[in-house]
Amino acid sequence: MTDEVTDILVIDDDDITAELVERALRHEDGTYRIISATDGIDGLAQLRGTAPNSARRPLVVLLDLNMPRMSGFEFLRAVRADCSLRDSVIFVLTTSDAEEDRARAYCECAAGFMTKSEVGLGFRQVARLLSTYCNTVYLPA
Repeated sequence: MTDEVTDILVIDDDDITAELVERALRHEDGTYRIISATDGIDGLAQLRGTAPNSARRPLVVLLDLNMPRMSGFEFLRAVRADCSLRDSVIFVLTTSDAEEDRARAYCECAAGFMTKSEVGLGFRQVARLLSTYCNTVYLPA
């Protein structure tokens, strides 16, 4: 729990997802900064602090599965294999509602799995989940 700005990394090849999450979070308690990455490679650079303008490591990640260059599953494997990143809190937000994708995401230690069709167009449910989570749990330092 923190009174500071919470950085949330949204990794999705659809720019609209990050924008919708950011808009929805404006209605929630807390101060959030959305950092966008268009695929897993950019997302890893953000987490590792090697991306341009990356000041600090995002505390929470919202991850799509189906992306170019590096998929969400490849990203999850890379993060869990890196001892400096494996404590990252990663929620999957994807268009896939396939049972095997859900099972695979949890096997890769995803904190949660949500489908874009279930959360609705405004992403208020996602924002509420992220806000409650960030304001309730102690996140990695």
